[in-house]
Amino acid sequence: MCIHYNELYAVRKNSRLPNLHNLGIHLRILLIVNLLTAITAILFSQQFNDFLPLLAELSAIVQPILLLSMLSLYTLHPLLNKLPYWLGIIVIFLLEIGLTFLVFVVFNQLFSFEDIPSVYRACLLSAIVTGIVFYYFHLQQRAYSPAIAEARLQALQARIRPHFLFNSINAVLSLIRSQPKRAETALEDMADLFRVLMADNRDLVPLAQEIALCRQYLALEKLRLEERLQITWQIDNMPPDAMIPPLILQPLLENAVYHGIEPMAEGGEIMVTIYTRHKELHISISNPYAPQNQHHTGNKMALKNIKERLSLHFDLEASLKAEATQLSDKQNRYEVHIRLPHTH
Repeated sequence: MCIHYNELYAVRKNSRLPNLHNLGIHLRILLIVNLLTAITAILFSQQFNDFLPLLAELSAIVQPILLLSMLSLYTLHPLLNKLPYWLGIIVIFLLEIGLTFLVFVVFNQLFSFEDIPSVYRACLLSAIVTGIVFYYFHLQQRAYSPAIAEARLQALQARIRPHFLFNSINAVLSLIRSQPKRAETALEDMADLFRVLMADNRDLVPLAQEIALCRQYLALEKLRLEERLQITWQIDNMPPDAMIPPLILQPLLENAVYHGIEPMAEGGEIMVTIYTRHKELHISISNPYAPQNQHHTGNKMALKNIKERLSLHFDLEASLKAEATQLSDKQNRYEVHIRLPHTH
């Protein structure tokens, strides 16, 4: 009970308005409102033949209100996002009621609808529909929130396995006498890495910061794998100020090392490619892949959790795809490709 209360409190404390600049959010609003309109037409139709005419009359008023609302919310989102959560909700409710009143009065003067309710009832219905839409987004946020999904997302954010810690410490110990400067740098990398993993990682971070963390992680793996681990960075066209969810790349690189490099006696090359295209950020991580040499198939959980966090931040505008390709009889590659909006 205590854990459930703390999780619920965390969700309320960190609740935020939907990203009204996100096309996926607007698509969901369109679908929900039109579905509710169709249900209303069904409930108020006395006969089946009355459904389509009533739906047409309802849509004639609902659609202008809906389009005006979406345009207004898109325009006002930067201002609304600065308000406290509940104040933002109240402002949006008042905006929807005001738009409904305005459109309803104009349409009543221009057209004559027999089955349309009074203006005050229409405003009440608008408030109810707005409440339903926001309750849907609240439930969606709870479903994907790192606070509620703490058990699963901690498995992602703390994917540094004990054997990695022990191996890194042993590698540092072997360097203390022969290469003390390199040992000191490795310890600093370990401290930075674990500091980030233990932090409350809810907000977006600059891509350059995530890349720096990944370089520190790979430097530690390089201590023990040495020449078996080769890294190729294709990031010349990378926008360093692009904002991404934290700890998106490091778990993928860890999977690439654990499932791609470690099982192979000769090691292999991990390729990291980052670029922008059509105002979208593309991130690709590729590693050698030998199905017969795999430790286990435990990387599916990390991929699932990353998808959840991408959905939480970017809804339908982000995606993650993973596939294994066979380049030759002896060479297979496993690639994870992430696409997300290029935000500053």
